[in-house]
Amino acid sequence: MSDISTQAGGGAPTRAPSAELLERIRRQRRHTLELLTVSAVGLVPWTVLLWFTLPTGYAVRQWRTAWVGFDVLLVVSMASTALLGWRRHRAVLVAATTTAALLVCDAWFDVSLALGTPGVWLSAALAVCVELPLAVYLITKVRGMLSLAQWPPRVPLGEDDP
Repeated sequence: MSDISTQAGGGAPTRAPSAELLERIRRQRRHTLELLTVSAVGLVPWTVLLWFTLPTGYAVRQWRTAWVGFDVLLVVSMASTALLGWRRHRAVLVAATTTAALLVCDAWFDVSLALGTPGVWLSAALAVCVELPLAVYLITKVRGMLSLAQWPPRVPLGEDDP
């Protein structure tokens, strides 16, 4: 097999990755997946422990700082997404995904912390009508942009590669 191939669509020729590079990528991928698996499994007993040991109510000293700080983070994320989008920079994918995740978190905490109060209805309405639809919209756009990306041809990394 030649070490030079062309991209799909008749693009410029590209060199096939070396065996050493493919092995390093395979090893890094495996280590990353192992780390994520161990983290997910380890988080289960921690979450169960928290469920049984955390108090149902808690007085917070820096409530305003926490909420305003989170909203500032959300503003920075949205502004970064907009700026990168206007500049047509590919990092917009990361910014939009981050913004979507922060919107989902915002909806979750707004609603869950308002449960049992009259403010739960406004929180739920904002989550359902604003935050979650915007998050879904951003993820849909990211998926669309990824489907348009020029990807190198898939090269099997090895027999044990899932």
